[in-house]
Amino acid sequence: MNHTSDQSGRLPAAFLRPGSSSFTDFVREYSPDLLPAARSVPASGTVPGGGPGHGEAPHATTIVALVFADGVVMAGDRRATAGPMIAQRDIKKVFQTDEHSCAGIAGVAGLAVEMIRLFQVELEHFEKLEGTLMSFEGKANRLSTMIRGNLGLAMQGLAVVPLFAGYDLDAGRGRIVGYDVTGGRSEEKDHHTVGSGSIFARGALKKLYRPAMSEAETVRVAIEALWDAADDDSATGGPDLLRKIWPVVGVVTAAGFRQVPDAELEPVVEAVVAGRRGNPGGNPAITGGEA
Repeated sequence: MNHTSDQSGRLPAAFLRPGSSSFTDFVREYSPDLLPAARSVPASGTVPGGGPGHGEAPHATTIVALVFADGVVMAGDRRATAGPMIAQRDIKKVFQTDEHSCAGIAGVAGLAVEMIRLFQVELEHFEKLEGTLMSFEGKANRLSTMIRGNLGLAMQGLAVVPLFAGYDLDAGRGRIVGYDVTGGRSEEKDHHTVGSGSIFARGALKKLYRPAMSEAETVRVAIEALWDAADDDSATGGPDLLRKIWPVVGVVTAAGFRQVPDAELEPVVEAVVAGRRGNPGGNPAITGGEA
């Protein structure tokens, strides 16, 4: 953040005045033009130069999240599209937001990434000022407020709809929260999906999900669901075996967040592909209850 100082080199009074533990509130008071929601766009809702030759902002899809025995798994495909074009093949859509939570982005990619980065700073700022982690409910509510602040752009076609998940230290379990473009939030049971391929991923999860799965089983089911989404939704990219581009998968447990490394994901993806050969609609072994 740019700021000015007086001749003594001191920070402006706004930086020293006691106030809210919300970093977003501080920026809104001190320099509101820096917030993503303060952006102005053409009346058409497009972003000049946003897409390859189309002037459209790249969009990101699809995200899935599943609760398992020890926490929660979130996975996202890697494709971003601008109209009918593939804008990026390896975009990251799942981000760690603090030690025990993560968020996946759907909607306008650039604005969504900015929002999640601001949310990360928001949580870190709170922790430094208050000396403690924000509760899961508090984090979910803060993100809801940030989404609501983007409503003006959403009404112009630049919507951002994150999916939030994490391990609730107070409740001792994994939780998932979904949102709409107005910032309305709802707790999701067992699993949830967002993005253009969500309807196909949700259908896969309904058939493959089982309560109290292990972490390995849950990661496998998440990859299966993304495969089904990519099979029917052109905006969702499946695992790219030629370029070795795998989904981004995050796991949150009582021990914290970890991103599953590519070396660990590769054999899982290869197993999914092997199971779909000759039966692209689904893997009987998984449906039958084996991992």
